[in-house]
Amino acid sequence: MLDQKTNAISSSGSPESNEPVDPFQHALGERVRALRARRGLTRRDLSAATDVSERYLANLEYGTANPSIRILRQIKDALNCSLAELIGDETASSPEWLLLRDLLVGRSEAELQRARALLSPLFGAAPISESSRLRRCALIGLRGAGKSTLGRMLAQQLAVPFIEISREIEHAAGVAVAEISNLYGTQAYHRHERRALEDTLRKHPDVVIGTPGSIVSEPATFGLLLSHCYTIWVQASPEEHMRRVVDQGGDQRPIEENANRAEAMEDLKRILQSRAALYGKADLHINTAGLNVTEAFAALRAGVDNARRLSALDLRAGR
Repeated sequence: MLDQKTNAISSSGSPESNEPVDPFQHALGERVRALRARRGLTRRDLSAATDVSERYLANLEYGTANPSIRILRQIKDALNCSLAELIGDETASSPEWLLLRDLLVGRSEAELQRARALLSPLFGAAPISESSRLRRCALIGLRGAGKSTLGRMLAQQLAVPFIEISREIEHAAGVAVAEISNLYGTQAYHRHERRALEDTLRKHPDVVIGTPGSIVSEPATFGLLLSHCYTIWVQASPEEHMRRVVDQGGDQRPIEENANRAEAMEDLKRILQSRAALYGKADLHINTAGLNVTEAFAALRAGVDNARRLSALDLRAGR
């Protein structure tokens, strides 16, 4: 039975240590106690179900234990809850959240998308009309895919402005994008990113937007982009992403040595893999791998023109 080293529990049931309790560990202990009560389990019952000593569980519930992932998994299995619920996910903070989550868990991407579309009008987040959305085109994807080059070309042919969110962030903040994160942190950068997108949408009913590659990692900001813009994922192979970034004279952190170049390539592949499902939410996918600029733009323009043509047909048909 697991009984990791922890502060002792006094006969009154409270920790004997006078050391301050970490707020996160305290909140975790409160959730374990509440979930155990919800299941109608005594501490002895939970100990038997998890093979974790009662003494350790008591320390955990009082916020003085520092449990491993293994112990947390044993506890969440015994309490029939998710690890997120145990740690403190917002979607586990109330009965209604739990009911909504259970209703949606296991649904397909298409079903979840329909649910989001139905819920949005209830909370003032309804997407604009499809015809209005198509007047704004937003290019997403990693740096080096060709967003800036293709975006400028598309804006020129459509006779609309081309706005790069990164440049708007720098203009508003007065410093380079990298400096915002270095000086103020990632959260500050994402706040600037959200404001820059909101300002662009407010000022430009007709526009082509080039977005930072990380915009998909902020659900609220990415949701705003999806609902107000026709989005295009500009793709390339990891090798082409790397080559184009180097050709642009951008961030060339150590690529001179083969070992470092291989490590950078693995990092790039992991980023692409982790964001693929989010980038995949785009309305149109353009893979620029192996294409010259003229060929890539032809594919982009054809996709945008086709979407607008179909939207016009739907509008005339009253759909």
